[in-house]
Amino acid sequence: MATLKGKIAVITGGSSGIGLATAKRFVQEGAYVFITGRRKAELDKAVAEIGHNVSAIQGDVSNLDDLDRLYREVAAKKGTVDVLFANAGVVEATPTTSATPEHYDKAFDINARGVFFTVQKALPLMKEGGSVILTGSGVWQKGMPVYATYGGTKAALRSFVRTWTAEFASKGIRANMISPGPIETPMLESQIGENDAMKEKLSTMVPMGRIGKPEEIASVAVFLASDESSYVTGIDLPVDGGFVAV
Repeated sequence: MATLKGKIAVITGGSSGIGLATAKRFVQEGAYVFITGRRKAELDKAVAEIGHNVSAIQGDVSNLDDLDRLYREVAAKKGTVDVLFANAGVVEATPTTSATPEHYDKAFDINARGVFFTVQKALPLMKEGGSVILTGSGVWQKGMPVYATYGGTKAALRSFVRTWTAEFASKGIRANMISPGPIETPMLESQIGENDAMKEKLSTMVPMGRIGKPEEIASVAVFLASDESSYVTGIDLPVDGGFVAV
């Protein structure tokens, strides 16, 4: 049975990593998916990989005009949104002593402000029973060195979810967050490259002893997007092999 049959989904940061894996899975489960991203070439490649029931709209979530254009196109093509996966984000490992105002503003503009307005501007299109899903991170709980700004942005998302759980309940819209641990994505590669020693170190920090796969996050996103989670709202769900548990 197609768990998301007939649903319309929007996935930001949908051209690679967790976003692309989730878009593929949503389509497999019967949804029509709009993906966004800043790089047209990557979006075109993602559309080709997904194959059908997908539209790509180039844009930057920190640009409010781009968000307005995204939802105008969604409204024109499908009219409503059932599922919003606010997944776009950026990470730049920077010690607090080295952080510049530009670094700080970039992190919060994309990871926090961008997510806030991605959700705000989707609400007029969202139907009762809709699902808002944010991509968090275990970093906000772990207090990891050099990730002060990144962790701070993800802590902000946890607060958003708490507020939106109360605020959107009367509209029948649920809000939840998924907090991945180390996942095999281009974002992780940008941090550690092909450093096998670093990958091994990360793996030892995870009780399950390995780095996760984007498809494992996508499976959880399907659950939170579907009617199977109709009584689930307000949670931060770690999908991290036990990374934040011990």
